[in-house]
Amino acid sequence: MIEEMKQAVRRLNEAADAYYSGRGELMTDFEWDALFDRVKELEKKTGVILDDSPTQRVSSDNLAGRKEAHEHPALSLAKTKSVAELASWASLKRVWLSWKLDGLTLVVTYGGGKLKSVVTRGDGHVGTNITHLSAGITGILDEIDYKGHLVLRGEAVISYADFEEFLATSQEVYSNPRNLASGSLSLKDINELKLRKIRWVVFSIVDSDEKFTTKDKTVSFITSLGFEHVESELVVEPTQQTLAEVIDGWTYKVTSRINPYPVDGLVVSYDDLEYAASGSVTGHHAIRSGIAFKWKDESAFTTLERIEWSTAVASISPVAVFKSVELEGTIVKRASLCNISECERLGIAGSGTEIEVIKANKIIPKIVSVKAPCGEFEVPSFCPVCGAPTEINISESGTKTLRCTSAKCPARELRKFMRFVSKAGANIDGLAGKTLARFIDCGWIKNFGDIYRLGSHKNDIARLEGFGEKSAEKIVDSIESARTIDAVKFINALSIPLCGPDVARKFLSAYSVVELFEVASKAEEEVFSDIDGIGPAKSAEFVRWCHDEENIALVRDVLSEVTLEEFKEPAGGKCSGFIFVITGDVTHYANRDEFKAYVVSQGGKVASAVSSKTSFLVNNDATSSSSKNKKAAALSIPIITEDEFLARFG
Repeated sequence: MIEEMKQAVRRLNEAADAYYSGRGELMTDFEWDALFDRVKELEKKTGVILDDSPTQRVSSDNLAGRKEAHEHPALSLAKTKSVAELASWASLKRVWLSWKLDGLTLVVTYGGGKLKSVVTRGDGHVGTNITHLSAGITGILDEIDYKGHLVLRGEAVISYADFEEFLATSQEVYSNPRNLASGSLSLKDINELKLRKIRWVVFSIVDSDEKFTTKDKTVSFITSLGFEHVESELVVEPTQQTLAEVIDGWTYKVTSRINPYPVDGLVVSYDDLEYAASGSVTGHHAIRSGIAFKWKDESAFTTLERIEWSTAVASISPVAVFKSVELEGTIVKRASLCNISECERLGIAGSGTEIEVIKANKIIPKIVSVKAPCGEFEVPSFCPVCGAPTEINISESGTKTLRCTSAKCPARELRKFMRFVSKAGANIDGLAGKTLARFIDCGWIKNFGDIYRLGSHKNDIARLEGFGEKSAEKIVDSIESARTIDAVKFINALSIPLCGPDVARKFLSAYSVVELFEVASKAEEEVFSDIDGIGPAKSAEFVRWCHDEENIALVRDVLSEVTLEEFKEPAGGKCSGFIFVITGDVTHYANRDEFKAYVVSQGGKVASAVSSKTSFLVNNDATSSSSKNKKAAALSIPIITEDEFLARFG
């Protein structure tokens, strides 16, 4: 038993180290929980607890940076999968139910109304100071309307939608949103970190000069300062039946994807904070600080039919297709296998292999074990999208991924397709990165013009898993309604180096779209250098792009599918000399893009962030406590509503 315990503890610690350091998963949550429970069982039977047992400590991170001790230990929660145990723990006292967000815990400290530090949880006692990254994480405010000492604890998370968009356009491979959030905190470039779209969501006040007796009051206080608080629900009489009914409601939110963030359970905590603080500490658990409820994973055995290979920017990923099974009330027949290493770890073989499948945290289908392998696991030698040879890439951590060797593979250029359909480009709704990637995998999109020809695949789209006739019809209708395109947006959509909207306007002030590309395809690199605001570098990049016959063929192809709205010079000077930042909802314009276009047409400029150069911040909620409003107020920049803007500049 002792030897079994040692091996189990070693495996758990290795997996935890990889997980908390953002290097990937060595085992699923399903496997972790089973092995963790086995270690607890062995400890109880033998009376022996190893020094490095994960039952007695919180795993630390391996982030580089200054280590910092927490004012108050960030202890982990005891766990249960039993509603009866949950009710027993609650003891009929008022409790709060909230998500147990699956991210990275950050402890954030304020003093004098200003941000003082951001520290990772680490081992619960000492974490890594990452204050320098705070500007790259949404939800961590630089300033707050509270001058006292305040320490907050919250979770840095990435939504499923943002995670899928990142995977679709990134050269990096991560197995889940939590893994990406953790791995992102080793970045040094704030702008690169912002692309990960990490959001910090507060779940508790650790310390404050303001004293609170109930959790209800802390939630109100946190939200009044402008922070996002984790979704919570008060249960006044937490009997076993009441808790079961409430948990059913939260379970529905998970299975129906109403909650945007990944979770690995629920947290139950007392409303009475004095009572919650009165409990003792056992191991690394404060027994009254809260308890985590984790769903029992429902598993099923089925038979593997085939492995499909899905091509994305960074890799060609294996997807298991198996005989359909019912899990958590839904039919499941596909599960991502992430990479070659995961297939090897599981022992995935060929068609006919018997496998065990779960829906991790009631959402993500996962193969957790192979019961009876059959045949051989085959890695394709050629890209399923473009037919180019493939190669196996091995990362520093030893993870094997399959990649296409062609730089011009449509799947590897997904970023360009996403830019093409974006609001700043062709403005085609309903074609997010994941959808585009799916259509590219099917071979329906090889160039920009193919997007406008997706109508010929309408029936095929309807038959794809997760689509249906209504979705297919909506996509096709959206494409048809976007066949008229503004000339500036058309050029911006093409992903020409150094050629954004401003540069496109300068080009179009001298040439029509057709003339511009005809001249550029035949001229010397400096031909546009004399255009105001272009210069030699931008002229050379544009001309070099147009000298590629494939690019010019692409332009002609798209032009044959669309109607251009030619560029018109600014019609007036009402906004001349002013820089505007526009935020929030608009009412007099169709959207913010239309609002911005008006400002530009009147000689003004539009910026995305408030700075000392900003002339006006336009916000219909001029008294809100948003970060832009606060910064504008701090810099004495006028905050005006849309009505006030129109009265002066309309």
